[in-house]
Amino acid sequence: MTFLSRKNKKFLFVVILLIVVVFVSSRGADNPVKGVLLTIASPFLKTFRIFSGGVAGLFDFLGSIGNLKNENEKLTKENQKLLSENTRLKEIEKENEILREETKLAPKEKFDLEASFIIAQDPEGQGNRYLIDKGKNSGIGENMPVIVSSGILVGKVSEVFPNASRISLITDQNSVVNAEITDSGVKGIAKGTFGLGLMLDMISQADVINEGDKVITSGLGKEMPRGLLVGKIGQISQSPDRLFQQTTIISPVDFSDLRIVFVVKKW
Repeated sequence: MTFLSRKNKKFLFVVILLIVVVFVSSRGADNPVKGVLLTIASPFLKTFRIFSGGVAGLFDFLGSIGNLKNENEKLTKENQKLLSENTRLKEIEKENEILREETKLAPKEKFDLEASFIIAQDPEGQGNRYLIDKGKNSGIGENMPVIVSSGILVGKVSEVFPNASRISLITDQNSVVNAEITDSGVKGIAKGTFGLGLMLDMISQADVINEGDKVITSGLGKEMPRGLLVGKIGQISQSPDRLFQQTTIISPVDFSDLRIVFVVKKW
């Protein structure tokens, strides 16, 4: 074992170096060796300065680091909260803007309407059933028609809860609506076709129908008001038993993009 360990040698070297720096510094600012020695000793001088306050200074230094870390974490959380709140407010503003535009087009002068937001899709409805944010407490009941903008039929209320309702789209395979072709007055039944679209069935073979004619609700049976737009006639064909004509109905609505609907409470 040598008299001086490697650590002791390093410590002794630092002490001697600092003594030399002090000695050279006292010789005046024009000493050419001073700059070189100060450059070499600079890291050690910084270390000595940090810990010059002793143990108390060390704990103060470490404590300040901990405080800065805690403050940084707090600021980060507050920033994330503000970003989340800002995003939520922007979404609310966007929804309100859409609602205002839709309300302008809604036939308020003809019907008692309840504006509602779609809040979820019913997983058992195969894309043809949705939940809206209004229910019994808002005066909504089962079988009430559901429309968008300027009186376009999209479905009806199938189940009601206190503050929510389930609606079934007219494309649902169980949907049946009495309908009429506007230009000719021809009557038929608008049905959902396995959740994929719409068709107008039960049209007499003697009736003349044309592609592009508008299809509206007829009001028969008083299940819903007359005159709600269902869509336009598409491809015309024969029923499987060839007793009736049938045709596809092209709706102007993208059912997968519904956000706001209006429940017709009175007509």
